[in-house]
Amino acid sequence: MIFPLGDGAVIVELGDQMNEKVSEQAIKLAQKLEQQPFPGFIEAVPAYTTVTVFYRPEVFDRAFAQVSNYIQKAMKQLSEQHPIQGRTIKIPVCYGGTFGPDLDEVAHYHGLPPEEVIERHTNHTYTVAFLGFSPGFPFLLGLDPAIATPRKSTPRTRVPAGSVGIAGQQTGIYPVESPGGWQIIGRTPLSLFFPEKEQPTLIRPGDRIIFQPISEKEFHVIVNGFKEDDE
Repeated sequence: MIFPLGDGAVIVELGDQMNEKVSEQAIKLAQKLEQQPFPGFIEAVPAYTTVTVFYRPEVFDRAFAQVSNYIQKAMKQLSEQHPIQGRTIKIPVCYGGTFGPDLDEVAHYHGLPPEEVIERHTNHTYTVAFLGFSPGFPFLLGLDPAIATPRKSTPRTRVPAGSVGIAGQQTGIYPVESPGGWQIIGRTPLSLFFPEKEQPTLIRPGDRIIFQPISEKEFHVIVNGFKEDDE
């Protein structure tokens, strides 16, 4: 289904449930439109079950009908065999302690030792469904159901940049410091958002993410940009 969103955008609804198959279709459609844009096309933004397509309405005589026709043609060209065009990115994470203040709470919620929560979180390859909430914040599909945990009842007023969290069946990374209610289990020393660059985000929809556990010492080594042997 395609619905108008004001006079310069439409929403393409691909399903009504959050799952990897629907998300994959959303990413593929967005990538198809970006690679083969129609006249007046501005941007295609995927979400879990939808794609929002922005365009310049002055280009068309009957904008909604014509844009819908372009989108429907693009959807017919999508192939289930055609893989999502994305990269595999390894994200180092220091779990627990001051970097992951909710790790013990998540472990207690599921009756698991913290080490098993870490193992289950790092034992999967995640798909970046979309970016949202804050600039460059990746919403990741593929979380082990055994560690899916509800958001905190009272959000924090400050979550540090790089924090890795769980919210329901999702996991994600805070690219910038912000308020937030996700269960914070660790933090990455990598920067995810570069507002001064033409491509401002390290992670993009369709990428694959692998989390790799590191020690607190390794965290500081990466942040400081040198190895112990260099001291």
